[in-house]
Amino acid sequence: MYWADELAEAVAGPQVINDSKTPSGTVHVGSLRGVVLHDAVLRALRDRGRPATFLYGVDDMDPMDTQAHLSGDAIARYMGVPLSRVPAPEGSGADSYARYFVGELFLGTFARLGIHPATYWMSDRYRDGSLDPAIRRALDRAEVVRDIYRRVSRVEKSSAWLPISVVCEDCGRIGTTDATAWDGETVAYRCAPDAVTWAVGCGHSGRVAPFRGRAKLKWNVDWAAKWTLLGVTIEGCGKDLATAGGSRERSDAISREVFEREPPLNIAYEFLNIGGRKMSTSRGTGASAHEIAALLPGELLRFLFLRHKPRKAIDFDPEGDTIPGLFDEFDRIATAVAGRPTRGELPPDPDRIFRQSLVGADADGAVEAGRFRPSFRHLALLLQVPGVDLGARMAAEKGQPLDDEERRILDQRTAIARLWLDTFAPDRYRIEVHEADVPAGVSTLTPEQRGFLGRLAAALEGGQPMSGDGWQDLIFRVAQERSVPSGAAFTALYQAFLGRANGPRAGWLLASLSAAFVSERLRAASALDDPLSGVPAAPDERVAGGPVEGTGPSGAPGVAAPG
Repeated sequence: MYWADELAEAVAGPQVINDSKTPSGTVHVGSLRGVVLHDAVLRALRDRGRPATFLYGVDDMDPMDTQAHLSGDAIARYMGVPLSRVPAPEGSGADSYARYFVGELFLGTFARLGIHPATYWMSDRYRDGSLDPAIRRALDRAEVVRDIYRRVSRVEKSSAWLPISVVCEDCGRIGTTDATAWDGETVAYRCAPDAVTWAVGCGHSGRVAPFRGRAKLKWNVDWAAKWTLLGVTIEGCGKDLATAGGSRERSDAISREVFEREPPLNIAYEFLNIGGRKMSTSRGTGASAHEIAALLPGELLRFLFLRHKPRKAIDFDPEGDTIPGLFDEFDRIATAVAGRPTRGELPPDPDRIFRQSLVGADADGAVEAGRFRPSFRHLALLLQVPGVDLGARMAAEKGQPLDDEERRILDQRTAIARLWLDTFAPDRYRIEVHEADVPAGVSTLTPEQRGFLGRLAAALEGGQPMSGDGWQDLIFRVAQERSVPSGAAFTALYQAFLGRANGPRAGWLLASLSAAFVSERLRAASALDDPLSGVPAAPDERVAGGPVEGTGPSGAPGVAAPG
């Protein structure tokens, strides 16, 4: 059973799902993992008729602690100030730094993914007094909080330490204040110049009533207080917070012992890494969520996170093979859900993965799976071949005219392929076919490689493969028969058509070119005196005459192969 369905089966009664984000800068695409996972749980619950609500909060009372998006003057002025009070970048028109980076850029991506949570801002909840009862309770039970830190995390807090940060009345900083001496109505505090390494307090000391937005509970207490205030029953977190003795365990204990409430059910999830590195919002590293959401269709971005269980790390590199590979795998699962044969092993629960990936929660999975979807890799190649009518080519590939939704998918994938080629694609995906003459690099080929090209040309006499996969199969078959290593075979093809030693997957390259041109070029580049005999293509992969390209009716490119 799919993991979200297992969770939905395990709970009873109405559910409140919560997630949140500190708006410390441009939010990277990895931050969408929690959002999508929580939405998957929401859908699984609603599929079973369970009452469920999804909330999304912005922790904009947290202090500004990063310099990634501040000018030199702003660093000195705003480091340590609540994010809700830091001005937005000049010219953005937003009310605050937080409202710009999360409100406009990050939350704005949710609708593209079919995600519509009820959003809230913690600065509003503090200012309107919603958290005042929790503040009073936490301060009254400060010794319990200190004991939890000591017992759960082996962190010693002094007997004067209080679980709250006051907004300094002089400089407005919250990240540099230490509160002490709760008397039941007010706390004493000092804005210490050396409290943290990333901000300098002004040195002011005073006493203030820590209510109505004049203070914020410390992180773990704030988290537990939020669960109580909102009635949260399910909230996951990244694995770094879910370690033994970590933030989640402390917050769970605070929820039970301070607020006398069972904590929410946890869904611990792994990171999304780019180039093997965990991405960080506050450090300004990683591809931004809004940029990747503009690059990938919503169904593909959902699929990126939902095809694996939450505890599996995901590697994402927009400058590598991740994006074409993601399209390949999505199309392959769609093909399987539609009941058509696919290559390779499928993940568990492909039907649920596909349906959960669709942007529309009420979309008909069977209808969507049956739609024609052109191969992304193939489109990226066809866009670089002059004079190609993509609509006509794809209709010919499907075997009938595209319907309106299929044309929308084609237009969307075409636009994405163009953007990907312009911004992210590795050089090997960029091609310039030598149409007029055989490239000079062919002269560097060995007799065995030239013989392979000639044998491949002879194999086309019975008709050329219709798909990139069919070409790949034929290339491997001929290379094996000629005892030519596959790497050498692909190099020969790249030299013959591109004049270089590498390129995109060779099968898709050949499928993008006209049948006559491919046959003529193979013969021209081959050793003509090599004795050849035909190697017929598989009967279901032949097409007589004319240009051939693309995938079969399923639109599924299949398993990636070398070359």
